Amino acid sequence: MSDATQAQQAANAKFKPRVFSGIQPSGGLTLGNYLGAIKRFVDMQEQGIETLYCVVDMHAITVWQDPDALRRQTRELAAGYLAAGLDPSKSILFNQSQVAEHAQLGWIFNCVARMGWMNRMTQWKDKAGKNAEKASLGLFAYPSLMAADILLYHATHVPVGEDQKQHVELTRDIAAKFNNDYGVDFFPLTEPVIEGAATRVMSLRDGSKKMSKSDPSDMSRINMTDDADTIAKKIRKAKTDPEPLPETVDGLDDRPEARNLVRIYAALAETTPQAVLTELGGKQFSEFKPALVDLAVDKLAPISQEMGRLMQDPAEIDRILGQGAARARAIAAPILQDTYDIVGMIRG
Repeated sequence: MSDATQAQQAANAKFKPRVFSGIQPSGGLTLGNYLGAIKRFVDMQEQGIETLYCVVDMHAITVWQDPDALRRQTRELAAGYLAAGLDPSKSILFNQSQVAEHAQLGWIFNCVARMGWMNRMTQWKDKAGKNAEKASLGLFAYPSLMAADILLYHATHVPVGEDQKQHVELTRDIAAKFNNDYGVDFFPLTEPVIEGAATRVMSLRDGSKKMSKSDPSDMSRINMTDDADTIAKKIRKAKTDPEPLPETVDGLDDRPEARNLVRIYAALAETTPQAVLTELGGKQFSEFKPALVDLAVDKLAPISQEMGRLMQDPAEIDRILGQGAARARAIAAPILQDTYDIVGMIRG
């Protein structure tokens, strides 16, 4: 174990283990969201650690959102959480905007973070592109609010996909600078948790591109609302190559579509890509795809059905989110007040 790792563990030892993560309700929950995040949320829920999972609706409005669509998408994502196995009696489930402390701590962190740090964020460059002058200030400051989301609960671990690792590293930088500036050991250095066979799920039509709800082709992704027939159709039509499956993972190099499908199979089966290839290596895709169809339909169709059922009762979803927000605020409010004390703000 390195000296840096030992120092980090020692610094975090004073903090109660706590998990926080969230997803934007920007519409169209996909298999990538499920395998890269929600499935791992459920796994961590069962490990006996306190877990908070958020619908980050304040992040969603960094780009324009139709208000009615935002409400629907917030409920749909919450339904996805519940249908996948998140249990409100075990995890705290809420939407970000119901806990005002997120925005309040976000402003403190806007005053801690440096412009240069924000300018280096890959997602800012990707999303703003050549139109940076027309992008919202919220989009630029997004990582600072994300740091507040996490540190507001003194979260020690954050399950994220590869694309969010840089933002968690920035969260650590903000925590370290705050602690150093004020001479305290108040915020933990949160650890990203990036694990599983499919932390980054790729398009079914192009294995070099991430599976995305914004792709013009619906055949490029599996939506968590797709029924069994649609799931089967998309997998059968997924792009592949003419070669049989290799017997080792090294054989997937330079075969992005094959690698993607093997990783999806491994993640759904809760095994490793090598274990999949040990069992199915040498087979043609005409044999592999039916096996993947059966597995995917078995795992995903019940979630789709349950999401549909839950969405028929939006009031119940709102009740669950409201109760979760109250529980989240009970943790967040004292931490924010202590932050204000450290910074020097008077409160009655």
